[in-house]
Amino acid sequence: MRNIAILILAAGSASRMGAIKQLLPYKNSTLLQIVLKNALGSKANRVFCVLGASSEVIKKETKMDTVTFIENPNWESGLSSSIVAGMEYLNSLQEQVDAVLILLADQPHVDSNYINKLIDLFNNNTDKIMASTYSNKKGVPAIFPSCSFENLMKLEGDKGAKAFLNSPNSNIISFELNSSDILKDIDTPQDYEQILKNS
Repeated sequence: MRNIAILILAAGSASRMGAIKQLLPYKNSTLLQIVLKNALGSKANRVFCVLGASSEVIKKETKMDTVTFIENPNWESGLSSSIVAGMEYLNSLQEQVDAVLILLADQPHVDSNYINKLIDLFNNNTDKIMASTYSNKKGVPAIFPSCSFENLMKLEGDKGAKAFLNSPNSNIISFELNSSDILKDIDTPQDYEQILKNS
């Protein structure tokens, strides 16, 4: 079996939300805790979470011994800096990681089942990137094999891995489900109200 690490990006300040988004109540838990539980319930070997803004408050409220929290001191420079911080941490570990599954902290509907489908697809295509599909664009959740780690370390700005995932040169398999609701992220108070209403 491949050693797959999940890297959850949760470092942003969520300025559009006007609150600490990671700690918003959802289904008797918080948004971040739901995402962490979904990750922990999957076939992945280990779960890591990158924090930045309000990291001490989030850590205090999110008690999960089996999750390793990584600090991103450069979180204000955008999403890519969290991927770089996470990859630097993984590279410092003694164990070899075969692939990294990058997941956003504001996608609570990406459940263990979805994550496992991505992992199964990867286990049959271990030299390729598995990316989720958003109306003809590719994005995260996505699994990156170790041969693409160097490219992840070079990312800059606030687009995360988007440009890399949508470049014609990348060796990518698109993973598409019929339900776009699974990939819905929570960016604004309206988004949050909507998922509370639907749940």
